Amino acid sequence: QVQLAESGVGLVQPGVSLRLSCAASGRTFSSYAMGWFRQSPGKEREFVASISWSGGRTYYSDSVKGRFTISRDDARNTVYLQMNSLKPEDTADYYCAADRTPYSLPGAADFGSWGQGTQVTVSS
Repeated sequence: QVQLAESGVGLVQPGVSLRLSCAASGRTFSSYAMGWFRQSPGKEREFVASISWSGGRTYYSDSVKGRFTISRDDARNTVYLQMNSLKPEDTADYYCAADRTPYSLPGAADFGSWGQGTQVTVSS
């Protein structure tokens, strides 16, 4: 059973940057794909970005492509989400997620473990 803990909660102005972190524990971090999702009030949770277990493949939603970057540090058991050029529509609770099975094929991750979420508010 993996435990995930996000950090990086923030209230920021439009246009600035923020980095979210997610520390994992409880199993071999480097074997699992990781992802970030977000949920705004009144909306369903949506995919933001993911990274393969090897770190060699990354995927992004169209709404964040070119602005957000997902990365992982296996030595620290941590996945990051660097968010640049933030917009008010990026306001949401952000959740870290871990794949259910190790060594998934790129793009085939099935996320089944979730962090508690961290709030990001983009407002002037």
